[in-house]
Amino acid sequence: MGMALPPKGKHLFGMVTVGDKGQIVIPAKARKIFEISPGDQLVVLGDERQGLAIMKSESFLAFADAVRNGKYVE
Repeated sequence: MGMALPPKGKHLFGMVTVGDKGQIVIPAKARKIFEISPGDQLVVLGDERQGLAIMKSESFLAFADAVRNGKYVE
């Protein structure tokens, strides 16, 4: 019995360890796919039932701007 392939665009990058000051290292493959470079700002979002999400700040700000201008449709 083999493992099924994940849906296109979905990834499991593995586990990371939280350092003494709460820092984590984002795996290299994730940084490459999501074009995360040193100096980039990230937004950390949280839902107490579903967990954490991390996204680039410019994506978050574009989303917030779309919501504010009534251009976001679910």
